[in-house]
Amino acid sequence: MSSRQALDSKASGIMFGLCILWGLQQVVLKLAAPDISAVMQIALRSGLSALMVYPMIKLAKGTSLWGRDYLAAGILVGLLFAAEFFLVAQALRFTSAAHTVVLLYTAPIFVVLGLHWKLPSERLSLIQWLGIACAFFGIVIAFLFRPAASQAAASSALWGDALALLAGVLWAATTIAVRLTKLAEAPATQTLFYQLFIAFLVLLPVAFFMGQATIHWSVLSLTSLLFHTVVVSFASYLIWFWLLKKYLASQLGVFSFLTPIFGMCFGVVLLNEHLELNFLVGTCFVLMGVMVVSLHHKIKQYAQAFKVALQ
Repeated sequence: MSSRQALDSKASGIMFGLCILWGLQQVVLKLAAPDISAVMQIALRSGLSALMVYPMIKLAKGTSLWGRDYLAAGILVGLLFAAEFFLVAQALRFTSAAHTVVLLYTAPIFVVLGLHWKLPSERLSLIQWLGIACAFFGIVIAFLFRPAASQAAASSALWGDALALLAGVLWAATTIAVRLTKLAEAPATQTLFYQLFIAFLVLLPVAFFMGQATIHWSVLSLTSLLFHTVVVSFASYLIWFWLLKKYLASQLGVFSFLTPIFGMCFGVVLLNEHLELNFLVGTCFVLMGVMVVSLHHKIKQYAQAFKVALQ
């Protein structure tokens, strides 16, 4: 197997574009919600994207998509994926898209915490523990130090923020489940299909049960479905998996920190959302903590180099 290469200008440009698209996800969901609920959008985009991914699955000889080796793990990650996006859809009903995208992207913190207890090779270093403490300090600031507002509005926003944070936990649980099961050896398209297909099977009836299945066909609702189905759930994920196979994951991961920043900016520009000072301060601490946790090896290298330079 060929070794992965360092990022070049082409890969950097692609990652920058992906972060813009991912930052738009929750904003577009909320923008189109008056015509089609977020949970219905996610259900339909998942089903349509699953149909597009299915022909691209290339299984190893002797394996089956519905075989016992993969099916149980596939159902598990599919249910976690469905639960994550159900919570995202509900969070968008109560809080801003900016809050949702930032709290959703706390997932890396919960991934490293989960793997710390499961895999000896993933034990957290002191630097990572400091990063986790920084991120959780930011979450506390974002949740607790809110400006004065009506009790109903404050309670509603706090509930939405909690749902978004829980969605981040479930995203982390999905990642951990993939890492610790047979799916770690499966093609990325196979794992993606399980997630999309089961999310469709779960969320479509949920949308009807919750009375959120009404669709007003408009330019906005159709554009949102097209964007989420073709651009986000299909094209962007496949491009991401292609980048992971060709380039160093640690360098690609640096760009992912741009996603919540883009999400906040799009929320302000497209939805006229107001960003509270406490949330901006909390976001800075959260992103700083996530970066420290994810880039701890680089930080150690720079610290050692600096120490040598001083000697």
